[in-house]
Amino acid sequence: MKTMILLFLLLIGEMTVFAQAADDTHHKHKATPPWYVDRFRISAGFFIPFNHTSISVGNTAGTRGTEISFENTLGYNTASYTFLGDFQWRAGRRSRFDLGYYRIQRNSAHVLDRDVTFGDHTYPVDAGVTSFFNTDIYRFSYGYALLSKPKAEAGIMIGAHIIKVDVGLAGYANSAGFAASDSYGFTAPLPDIGIWGGYAFAPRWAVTGEVSYFSLNIDNIDGRIIAANVQVMYRVVQRLSVTAGYTGFNFKVDATKKNLVGHLVWGFNGPSMSATWSFGNKPW
Repeated sequence: MKTMILLFLLLIGEMTVFAQAADDTHHKHKATPPWYVDRFRISAGFFIPFNHTSISVGNTAGTRGTEISFENTLGYNTASYTFLGDFQWRAGRRSRFDLGYYRIQRNSAHVLDRDVTFGDHTYPVDAGVTSFFNTDIYRFSYGYALLSKPKAEAGIMIGAHIIKVDVGLAGYANSAGFAASDSYGFTAPLPDIGIWGGYAFAPRWAVTGEVSYFSLNIDNIDGRIIAANVQVMYRVVQRLSVTAGYTGFNFKVDATKKNLVGHLVWGFNGPSMSATWSFGNKPW
């Protein structure tokens, strides 16, 4: 793990030096990127993801967990609502850093229609159960624009999604007076690589997007991630823009924590709305 982090930081450093040198070379030509590129950008808004989630949690003693669909087995609503935030720093005309965060909290109370094994217990049919599924997703990336024109840009990116997951299940009543509770959680750093781009098709309008992917096995965590989004941006005034977008995110993680062995498959996609304030002198 430490070796992977060190290599990642070294690669980021090398790419930053290369990007800054390229910016210095092109600066004398007074080339400019699209209008939506600013030194600093802060975005905030809301996101409505439509989820499909399944998990199985057994233990290292050999108990195999039941494959549980949160939406079908535990009665979760497919749609949820969350805040999203993002910060972008343009170190140069071609070089950008992004830091993002959003959290999804879900819970449900439901009566089981079949036996469910989760963790160290088997929850019987007709048992009432409460459950929660909480996730924090942090995203950091560095991007370098291979193409940087007044109306369009496109490039490559490298980064990581750090995903913190907490899941819990508790039985509270059935005809036999059953009661039990189990919880499972992990934090998975999932590096990813991808491509990104944007096109300013009018003085106040632009479309941007990106897609990234990676699969990795680190210590006791085996993960795969696929993420993509597309956004349409409108500049209201010089420093203020509003954005409508659509995001898709899928990941699969196998993780062993203490005496529990978990397999989680989670995906969501949905629309978002946000406002962006830009500031700082342009670095070109």
